Amino acid sequence: MPRTALDTTVPDLTGRVALVTGANSGLGFGLTGRLAGAGAEVIMAVRNRQKGEDARARLLERQPNARLRLIDLDLASLASVRAAARSLLDEGVGIDILINNAGIMAVPDRRETVDGFELQFGSNHLGPFAFTGLLLPALQRTPSPRVVSTSSLAANAGRWQWDNLNAERRYSAWGAYGLSKLANLAFARELQRRSDVHGWGLTSAAAHPGGTHTNLQTTGPRDGVAPSEKQSRRMGRVMQSVDVGLLPSLFAATSPRVEPGGYYGPKGFLEVRGEPAPARVPRPARAAEPAARLWEVSERATGVVYADHSPASTVPPGRED
Repeated sequence: MPRTALDTTVPDLTGRVALVTGANSGLGFGLTGRLAGAGAEVIMAVRNRQKGEDARARLLERQPNARLRLIDLDLASLASVRAAARSLLDEGVGIDILINNAGIMAVPDRRETVDGFELQFGSNHLGPFAFTGLLLPALQRTPSPRVVSTSSLAANAGRWQWDNLNAERRYSAWGAYGLSKLANLAFARELQRRSDVHGWGLTSAAAHPGGTHTNLQTTGPRDGVAPSEKQSRRMGRVMQSVDVGLLPSLFAATSPRVEPGGYYGPKGFLEVRGEPAPARVPRPARAAEPAARLWEVSERATGVVYADHSPASTVPPGRED
């Protein structure tokens, strides 16, 4: 039975603050423009400052009144994650919307983050896990904070590899990517569960863009080598544009009809293309036990502990052990 497309009309976001990781290109760039166009102040978290400045300038050419600013964030470095979070907490900023968008895809050989984690698991999951935990106080300064985690169709093929999370025993480019995207989805669902239990006040949702043509196809499996003009045309025929691919994340970030713990993607065949609709949650992401185990592994790996306290507690969430 065909699924009904969701309404992606963005409400007025004047007075809201959104933070988008990987905001200088692809989905992040598109989402930044849509949020700013609706009146939000958008914090563009970028790994490369010059690319971030260029992206901000391009957006301001289109939207001269957009409220945009940059922060430096390298999700492959926990020191960078902590520094970015600390700068925002020291400002006393409140964050209404956090979109964990930045990621890397199918790196051809095993590489490590600054902290020694496999690059995809570290950058795609552990970095956002730590960043979100550290920013909980900033999220809780707003009346209805929302966190969006970006998963992928690759999560459908993802498998829990508890003895090989960092690919030290064996490495598969797509296997590691699928694991990291499965982790993103499980994290989003477990974050909602824990928020409900501990009174954190968050709405957590996940989204995937289906088959969307972004720079991930260059920076990941092609290892930075740009596709030929013929290859680009072929991908353009098969894959959808960023303007369409960002809609599930936009719905998850802004719609008043979002389901806490929900998951959204394209409504077309195999969720590859089309307007946004509720997405199928793969079986490994449905069970509670693996999600809880992933959470514990992530807290130990990052040193960021989501304290089990309500906002009124004297012990703040997102502390570092």
